[in-house]
Amino acid sequence: MQVRQLQRVIQSIPTSDGDGVKLRRSLGQSGFTRLDPFLMLDEFSSENADDYIAGFPNHPHRGFETVTYMLDGHMLHQDHLGNKGDLKSGGAQWMTAGRGIIHSEMPQQESGRMRGFQLWINLPASEKMKPAAYLDIQPEEIPLVNLANGGTVKIIAGTAILDGKAISGPIQGLSTSPVFMDVHLPAGERFTQLIAEGHNAFVYSYEGKVLVGPMAEQRLLEPQAVGVLSAGECAEVCAGDTAVAFLVLAARPLLEPIVQYGPFVMNTREEIEQAITDYQNGQLA
Repeated sequence: MQVRQLQRVIQSIPTSDGDGVKLRRSLGQSGFTRLDPFLMLDEFSSENADDYIAGFPNHPHRGFETVTYMLDGHMLHQDHLGNKGDLKSGGAQWMTAGRGIIHSEMPQQESGRMRGFQLWINLPASEKMKPAAYLDIQPEEIPLVNLANGGTVKIIAGTAILDGKAISGPIQGLSTSPVFMDVHLPAGERFTQLIAEGHNAFVYSYEGKVLVGPMAEQRLLEPQAVGVLSAGECAEVCAGDTAVAFLVLAARPLLEPIVQYGPFVMNTREEIEQAITDYQNGQLA
């Protein structure tokens, strides 16, 4: 079985979004730091309410999916379609913007730790103008598997093979077949996972340094960086001298042109111009 190697590292950079929320952006810093179909990955993490309290007031999206996964904290999602959902520690939100949605994500706490991720996944051209959809995923709906080596895996999307058993997350059946896992390992332990051939994949370590790739060719991946994996059949990640926590993501690439203007991601400039016009005229959705 061909183990995927660590092919490229994309360091995250500090930035802000929404109404001044401080975060670190890895994928999506520019058009050169995408990994088809993944458009962007942000990590937000702070104990200081001033870094997050203003949140993400009403803003539009068209043409892709947004995934918010909370480690700690409480945010409230509301959108112009009438959806409303509490995003709490351990839960996730999967939103398909499709032809258009205007939503907000606002903190529901005045102090304490706010920590999590937002991921953008592109939609194929044939689905960019489909109706918007929204799904709240409660913590108890996300499978948590205890590994034989003392590690744990949460499966937010796709199916994982863990200790010989197939475990499926709550998100299934999407055109890009995304896999999204949150893995914790004790010091010195290893995680191996099958990844569909032809799918793009990456690892993002958010606690501790990890070693990525086959034993003879392991490379070190520092925390708060995306490790893009080469082609192959499986991913192998090993903890070093300390316990680690990392994300594993994979999906089928779309191999389509991307034209992005802020919160709009389409295939042509004309489609972007139409999205702007629709938003200005109150006809986004």
